[in-house]
Amino acid sequence: MNASFSGHFKSHIESLIEQKKAIGYPYNTSARILKAFDVFCKTNYPDETVLTKAMAMHWAEHKPGEHVNYLVRRITPVRQLAKHMIRIGIEAYVIPPGIPRKQIRYVPHIYTDQELRAFFAETDRCRVSSYSPVRHFVIPVLFRVLYCCGLRPSEARLLNVDDVDLENGKLTIRQSKGDKDRNVMMSEDLLNLCRIYHTKVSQILPGRIGFFPNRDGKHYNKSTIDYWFHLFWDKTEVAQISCGNRPRVHDFRHTFAVKRLNLWVKEGKDLNAFLPYLSMYLGHAHLTETDYYLHFIPEFFPLFKEKTREHCAGLIPEVNCET
Repeated sequence: MNASFSGHFKSHIESLIEQKKAIGYPYNTSARILKAFDVFCKTNYPDETVLTKAMAMHWAEHKPGEHVNYLVRRITPVRQLAKHMIRIGIEAYVIPPGIPRKQIRYVPHIYTDQELRAFFAETDRCRVSSYSPVRHFVIPVLFRVLYCCGLRPSEARLLNVDDVDLENGKLTIRQSKGDKDRNVMMSEDLLNLCRIYHTKVSQILPGRIGFFPNRDGKHYNKSTIDYWFHLFWDKTEVAQISCGNRPRVHDFRHTFAVKRLNLWVKEGKDLNAFLPYLSMYLGHAHLTETDYYLHFIPEFFPLFKEKTREHCAGLIPEVNCET
């Protein structure tokens, strides 16, 4: 357990985390939130040994500028902690359901081909850093792996050298969302790029652990990847005219899924048959997570309309706009 607890709820927090991990949940993010709650309790209620309503609702207050989705993520582990304490006979106040309101589903930015070309062109101009000797090799390849394989940012960032099979073009994604492992295959072009990259980086950091290593041969943190993305994205001309929500690193994954679906539609593939394959490739727990991409992507509808016109002709009457 990485987090250390020292408040009055230390034993209960630790037993909750142990229980969650025992049944297969990584629970790392929740553990960090519970660490923050532990500090919050020691700071604001140092003598309180009972998880009271006042404490719980104080924690559940909406901070200025805080997104409702993050507030939900911040409240959920504390609610689970209270329920866990009650189950073992300890008094605790459970934050009621409905606080806060329902999460808002983020509408991702789907990159256009022009945006992708512009972004990757900028990463290719990455300069050598005296602070990190392989950074200029890492950045162009890392972001291409993210996009071309539809990985979650953490999945690419935490790849070890042993997880990348450069002979067969296979990535082994370990303990990702839902604590599940899966294999992801690379295209031939991406595989060749990774082979060249690996040779160059190995000459500088021969004993590295991370496939995309920091200067110590280990993994970069999340904030560094986010910083890199905005550093190079903001340099592109297309960033000034980009529409929709502000792009994020995670949106490479969304773009991969959408473009793959559109390609299958163009090729006349049966999406009912192919969607499960995409779902497994992306590491989705449920098919509905993959099906989500069909419902909001503008590029899909002209193709869908073309494919279904002959089957649906006459079913929907024309609307007289003058009435």
